Amino acid sequence: MNVLVTGSSGFIGSAVVRTLGDARHQVVRLVRSRPRAGSGESFWDPAAGVVEIGGLDGLTAAVHLAGESTVSGPWTAARRARIRESRVGSTRLLAATLAGLDPRPTVLVCASAIGFYGNRGDELLTEESAPGQGFFPELCAEWEGAAAPAVEAGIRVVHLRFGLVVGKGGGLLAPILPFFRMGLGARLGSGSQYMSWVALDDVVGAVLHALESDALAGPVNVTSPNPVTNREFTETLGRVLSRPTVLSVPRFLLRLAPGDMADEAILASARVVPSRLLDTGYVFRLAGLEPALKHALEPRSLHAGA
Repeated sequence: MNVLVTGSSGFIGSAVVRTLGDARHQVVRLVRSRPRAGSGESFWDPAAGVVEIGGLDGLTAAVHLAGESTVSGPWTAARRARIRESRVGSTRLLAATLAGLDPRPTVLVCASAIGFYGNRGDELLTEESAPGQGFFPELCAEWEGAAAPAVEAGIRVVHLRFGLVVGKGGGLLAPILPFFRMGLGARLGSGSQYMSWVALDDVVGAVLHALESDALAGPVNVTSPNPVTNREFTETLGRVLSRPTVLSVPRFLLRLAPGDMADEAILASARVVPSRLLDTGYVFRLAGLEPALKHALEPRSLHAGA
């Protein structure tokens, strides 16, 4: 395949690009800085609505992973606007650009998130479940809807609703690992809220599966088949690190974060299962939390070399 990738320098994107290259696919990286000669890069500026299409000839597929982080700061009104534009605006621009190519790529795989489902307690959630309420569900619905130009042009569009990604060097572990290593790992609130996690290796595997599986279109949950509660996650990570996890962070302290971030992200419960991945024959490499954590903490991870 000849695959266009946005967000190629990020935690997920760099692993996807590396794996595509290892499989001898050609990769074109869509970047915001001016491309270097012979770099295999093409320029875009989503905020300005600019895509240089000169390097996009002959694309067979696209993977759209770009977007501002939702966890790197409080959800002020200004930051919510930036998050929304970085996802919705960039997706609309990319979808329209791909729809205008001749020939067009056959498939567009877009990042989305299980935030689509909102705070749902212990309800078992599949791709058929209705959206939740709040900033995150509304954002995800707009984000996925922004790919409409590609759908209307006959491109197969897959929305990968990523769970909490467990892997080396980023994702869920990056902000919390130093505290756990110091014995300060703590459950959040009651710890009863579900965390639908997924190993980075299976995120990459799901991207490739979506590119190659004609049966997949629309929303696809990218989570382990075994979601856990925050209490279970905390205790498991402590056990893997041989550190105590007797602390808890009271709910009222977490709610001091502005913009409903605590209730919609930190304390939200989403028990999501990957029905469509399983139905289309995807086999998880790391379906259990403890093996996934051990793997992520090893010096070398599967996605880096397998």
